[in-house]
Amino acid sequence: MKMTIKEKREQEWRTVLFMIQLYCKGKHKNPLALKNPESLCAECKRLTDYVRERMERCPFMETKTFCSACRVHCYKPDERQKIREVMRFSGPRMIRYHPVLALKHVITTIKLKIRGIKK
Repeated sequence: MKMTIKEKREQEWRTVLFMIQLYCKGKHKNPLALKNPESLCAECKRLTDYVRERMERCPFMETKTFCSACRVHCYKPDERQKIREVMRFSGPRMIRYHPVLALKHVITTIKLKIRGIKK
């Protein structure tokens, strides 16, 4: 069953938000970050708002899987570097905190590699 664009946006949003929350908890020592996205530190909240805005405006959502697999990178260079840092930190830790999201992410990544789309 194919997901609607709205469902894809929500799934991608849940994954990215959780990764930012995990990053905030681990790197910024914010114990409440995983419990409530409203508890994020100012830096992580700003990044969250930026990511959400980029996702809402994405014209390629129908055909892409993750922003990292998109041909057009709409993030500003500083924001792109920051989200990479978040992904590097949170990716390996996701399986412990949210195995379902982690598994979905891994499956989608494998499908991308099978199709020959560089991630």
